[in-house]
Amino acid sequence: MAFIEIQNLFKRFKNVVAVNHVQLEVNKGEMLTLLGPSGCGKTTTLRCIAGLERPEEGDIVIDGKPMLSEGFVHPSKRGIGMVFQNYALFPHMSVAENLSFPLEVRKIGKSEREEKVMRALGMVQMQDFAGRRPAQLSGGQQQRIALARALVFEPELVLMDEPLGALDKQLRETLQFEITNLAHELGITTVYVTHDQTEALTMSDRVAVFDDGRIQQLAPPDQLYEQPENSFVAQFIGENNTLEGVVQEIQGNTCIVKLDSGDIIDAVPVNVSTVGERTRVSIRPERVEFNRERLHADAHTLKAEVLEFIYMGDIFRTRLRVAGTDEFVIKTRNAPDQKRLKPGEMIEIGWLAEDCRALDA
Repeated sequence: MAFIEIQNLFKRFKNVVAVNHVQLEVNKGEMLTLLGPSGCGKTTTLRCIAGLERPEEGDIVIDGKPMLSEGFVHPSKRGIGMVFQNYALFPHMSVAENLSFPLEVRKIGKSEREEKVMRALGMVQMQDFAGRRPAQLSGGQQQRIALARALVFEPELVLMDEPLGALDKQLRETLQFEITNLAHELGITTVYVTHDQTEALTMSDRVAVFDDGRIQQLAPPDQLYEQPENSFVAQFIGENNTLEGVVQEIQGNTCIVKLDSGDIIDAVPVNVSTVGERTRVSIRPERVEFNRERLHADAHTLKAEVLEFIYMGDIFRTRLRVAGTDEFVIKTRNAPDQKRLKPGEMIEIGWLAEDCRALDA
């Protein structure tokens, strides 16, 4: 049974629909990320789970208990730990006092409070900072304290709203792994909100991609990246090449697409079903081949002109003119035997049919 059930959730702000009849289940101990652009409904959904917003319709069930349909359950009664981007630490309190506060609210005795505070600080390697004020800490240290405060009363559910958004790249990546490892180690169910695709792919057991108040796709990170179900997900997750055309033929798990340039390519039909239907095909840059030996003998190929070569350390990023577009990109690994393409060079590219997806136009 799911630990969180979101049932037909609907929330509007005046004339704007923020969450449009969302259905979602979160498993116990799972790290689930709500991902999407600004205004897509992910943060509103999180705030509804927390009890900070009241939806017009639907229900939220946490560990078998309805939060709305049998009377509104106040946020303080939901047993949820929360971590925000702005840390939300009390500036006039020491680190230890900040952690002790939610325990005092729960009427926990002094000696047990002190024990729980030091245990939580130990989880985030901050035991030596118990006596400091938040202003005496760096951004990364403050975020660790905010995480410890969310964990100090040992909640079964933690909600995180873009907690790493204000940190620099290196620190953000360090804390991504720390938060993920800690959540799994403690068996905590975590719902995490971010607009950062890399963060979502790195940290999550599953990702729910939001747009326009709806979930566009819910899947594990690898499936989300490699098997997007529509054009929005394909474009929003990672770098992606798209070509427009018309479905000419469908045979089981393969279709033939005639591009607007007149070229013919192979693809997997995802949400196209009829011959003559317009489609936008999606192919990841790292799945494009320019070595003919790595393709099937009958694979369709396209002529391409090299426009730009960019050295990026571990990979080479090459921009091509392909089938009428100047924004087609391929990525190749920086290996000793890897060819470095030169601007002006003419090459032939192709891909395995299963790596190219025919999506909605």
